[in-house]
Amino acid sequence: MSDSLTLTIIIVAVVAVVGIGVIAFVTKGRKPKTPYTSERDADDLPAGQSAEGTTEVVADAAGATDAAVAVEEPVVPVTPQFDVPEPVQGRLARLRARLTKSNNMFSKGLLALLSQDTIDEDVWEEIEENLLMADLGTEPAMELVDALRERVKIEGSKDPARVKAMLREELLKLVDPSLDRSYLPEPHPDRPSIIMVVGVNGVGKTTTIGKMARVLVAEDKDVLLGAADTFRAAAAEQLATWGDRVGVPTVRSDIDGADPASVAFEAVSAGIDQEVDIVMIDTAGRLQNKVGLMDELGKIKRVVEKRATIDEVLLVLDATTGQNGLQQAKVFSEVVNVTGIVLTKLDGTAKGGIVVAIQRQLGVPVKLVGLGEGPDDLAPFSPEDFVDALLEG
Repeated sequence: MSDSLTLTIIIVAVVAVVGIGVIAFVTKGRKPKTPYTSERDADDLPAGQSAEGTTEVVADAAGATDAAVAVEEPVVPVTPQFDVPEPVQGRLARLRARLTKSNNMFSKGLLALLSQDTIDEDVWEEIEENLLMADLGTEPAMELVDALRERVKIEGSKDPARVKAMLREELLKLVDPSLDRSYLPEPHPDRPSIIMVVGVNGVGKTTTIGKMARVLVAEDKDVLLGAADTFRAAAAEQLATWGDRVGVPTVRSDIDGADPASVAFEAVSAGIDQEVDIVMIDTAGRLQNKVGLMDELGKIKRVVEKRATIDEVLLVLDATTGQNGLQQAKVFSEVVNVTGIVLTKLDGTAKGGIVVAIQRQLGVPVKLVGLGEGPDDLAPFSPEDFVDALLEG
């Protein structure tokens, strides 16, 4: 019995030795994959991939091959496509053409009256009425009529070209080319220029800021927008959409009804940190007779100025409101010290004389004008071009 057990043990041992030998022989011929001979860099290609981006198949000495692994082509990041705003000079030419078309009756009426063979008191009254209908305002209209009376009396000329020249000169005096109409504050070495934009509901204020951003981008300025109109749903989204079209970022709150002053403060802080050229702050369109809302507007200005001085306060007015816009301008000016006017919709039923009336009321210049709904239908105000457009046609 013991001899049988011994034989069994010997057989098992022999089988085990033979098995180990076979396994060693089989695995000895397999060659491991070639290791990297140096430390991996960020731009090294994955193992098995050639410079052309195709998959290599690695063969061993015996001709066997490792299974090829599919490698995806590298994804090339897509560069965002932004709108290219129209240069300022191109806008001026187009806006002048529109203004000319919308104010032909104003110029034709005045020139026809002034070119009559006999200009009596009835004609002068009709001229004054024509000017009042153009929203020039009572005082400016009387000044213009008095100046024209004196010049016609002295020169006695009825030549249409000469009459037009006289009218141009007197209108230009009323528009006042001497006012500073720069809408770009002087740059600061340590912070952006800050522009605050205010106005009542419905004047196109947020749209105007978006168009202003395009004007500034066209002048190679780095701009940041602050969506401090937190009361109107979608106001921040609307502003951000305008900014996205020209690559301008927008600081906004994720909370509906957030504190407007806080958003404005964060926008200015971000502008300083990012070293942009200009920060423009949108504010809620508030009715000028709502004392609490006007106080809130004053608060935004005070809070922002804890971080940086506001360089420009632009009041957006709808030119079609005519003389009603004067009261709005007066109240806003008392609250936030308006430094400039942006007149929108200066076409169609709008009367060009409102430019003179507003400037006289506030002593503040019109700096930008818009005459259409297009993204580039906003341009710097030029007194000479404005008067010429009124008289053309």
